[in-house]
Amino acid sequence: MSKRKIIFCDFDGTITEKDNIIDIMKNFAPRGWEYTKDQILNQEISIREGVGKLFSLIPSNKKNEIADYVLSTAKLREGFKDFVAYTKENNIPLYIVSGGIDFFVYPMLNGIINKEQIYCNGSSFQGEKIQILWPHSCDSGCNNDCGCCKPTILRGFDSSSYEKIVVGDSITDLQAAKIADKVFARDYLIEKCKEHHIPFIPFSTFYEIIEFLEKKEVTI
Repeated sequence: MSKRKIIFCDFDGTITEKDNIIDIMKNFAPRGWEYTKDQILNQEISIREGVGKLFSLIPSNKKNEIADYVLSTAKLREGFKDFVAYTKENNIPLYIVSGGIDFFVYPMLNGIINKEQIYCNGSSFQGEKIQILWPHSCDSGCNNDCGCCKPTILRGFDSSSYEKIVVGDSITDLQAAKIADKVFARDYLIEKCKEHHIPFIPFSTFYEIIEFLEKKEVTI
């Protein structure tokens, strides 16, 4: 009996055309934030530590301004809504696994994806600066201090029953790509897949992913 497809899709830079965290930092963080960003990308510090540091640079009273900015400037990648419809029509479970933050991820996906299908980081605005919360941290099988741990989420689904498909674009998707059955990659994740000898299918729009999934037999 063949395995059932299940899809785990990144948000920032994958569902959206640009990385919203980077865009937020460019517009709201003080000078010097780029150093922490480079440390994350170069894997000198963990994603959890880096994202926490970045948002701790921004005052909590900027919450609404940031959320409004993201909602007014971020664009969904071409074909995403049709991709969601395709997964529903074909009974393919789809989960959004995001290193993004609840206060802008949920509003952007409202009406497209049920909240129960979204894994992302939380946030607190009680203090002077924004604090990031980690409701989906690493299990005992991961020591990468991911923040929102995508490998842990994947391991929550039985590998003997599911063909696990990862869709992503950056360093936050690398660990999940390592244990996926199939990987759709763009941008920096392509470089990391090549570096780690992980087979992948490149994509620019979600229509390309739909087209691939519709093919019965494909050799990577």
